[in-house]
Amino acid sequence: MSVPFNDPGRIYRRLREPIDAAVASVLAGGWYVGGPVVEKFERDFAAFSGLQQVAGVANGTDAIALALRALGVGAGDRVIVPAISAYPTTVGVYQAGATPLFVDVDQGGLIDVDAVAAVSEPGVKAVVCVHLFGHMADVVRLRALADQRGWAFIEDCAQAHGAACDGRPAGTFGDAAAWSFYPTKNLGAFGDAGAVSTESGAELGDKLRRLRNYGQRNRYEHVERGFNSRLDPLQAAILSVRLGHLAEETRRRALIAARYDAALAGLPDLRIVGPRPGTVSSHHLYALLIDRDEGASGRDAFQAALKAGGVETLVHYPIPMPDQAASDPAWSGGRAFPVARAFASRVVSLPFYPDLQDDEVETVTAAVRRWATAHR
Repeated sequence: MSVPFNDPGRIYRRLREPIDAAVASVLAGGWYVGGPVVEKFERDFAAFSGLQQVAGVANGTDAIALALRALGVGAGDRVIVPAISAYPTTVGVYQAGATPLFVDVDQGGLIDVDAVAAVSEPGVKAVVCVHLFGHMADVVRLRALADQRGWAFIEDCAQAHGAACDGRPAGTFGDAAAWSFYPTKNLGAFGDAGAVSTESGAELGDKLRRLRNYGQRNRYEHVERGFNSRLDPLQAAILSVRLGHLAEETRRRALIAARYDAALAGLPDLRIVGPRPGTVSSHHLYALLIDRDEGASGRDAFQAALKAGGVETLVHYPIPMPDQAASDPAWSGGRAFPVARAFASRVVSLPFYPDLQDDEVETVTAAVRRWATAHR
């Protein structure tokens, strides 16, 4: 049996009828930018996620940039970001006109609060906290630290739809939160889409809605320098259908994660990257660390062994953001990022999505266990 790393087409095949009906309704309605379909999704996503204000935008990268801009962060300001994330986290910062400032991560790949506390550079205006793989970072300590230092606090929730910490949903701890609805996300559109949410009241919510639409307050009246970053009604319609199934899909993800945990626990040279105590993961990705002396070559051998068994794996993320060619060396502030670099050289992700079938899960776990047996 061949097990693909992901297959978003399975979602469409499962939900074809309601998705086709939703798209046809938008096409027949003739309202193709903004409008009631987008507004309905914003309300429904806010209710599902326990949020106050949601503004749909074009993608998750714009969501970070708009969140920063709405909070007054821009040219000349520094923004702390973790060394491990998808690079769009960094792109969103410099797209807002600000300068990224990288800090190391903890053993789970999440932003290291002690590393954030140690930042002494002037000009820091905000910190972006990434909930990597759907596992929530230490938002309680980060929120307290941001308040103490007078920094804006933004949650990057691109992988955290449905995650929680101490009973509070992801996205409710920051001044604003950025969401991605990229097709492979837990709540995915069939193209680019995103949102910004805020718990800071209607005034900031209104500013976000202006910024995404050219800074326009009323038609032809532009009161600030904005973007063109609006959520497409076709994508909003698809997202509304998918939102109705998200709770069920999240339970399925948790069940698959539990099966992986049980089958892989205690295997030599392998460590499961799990959620922090006191948190509920959205289980966006299922990641392992190949804890062998060979580092990346040990991971290569692991991936080759699973490929031979018909199992596709991917790496999230093989190059820390400070080491990307697009990053300015000054953004590292002279830091070495030993944990991030070790993490990036050893991390690997298994197939993991709600439409993964039970026999496919068994194929994956059997392939991992064969590798472990062969490498004792």
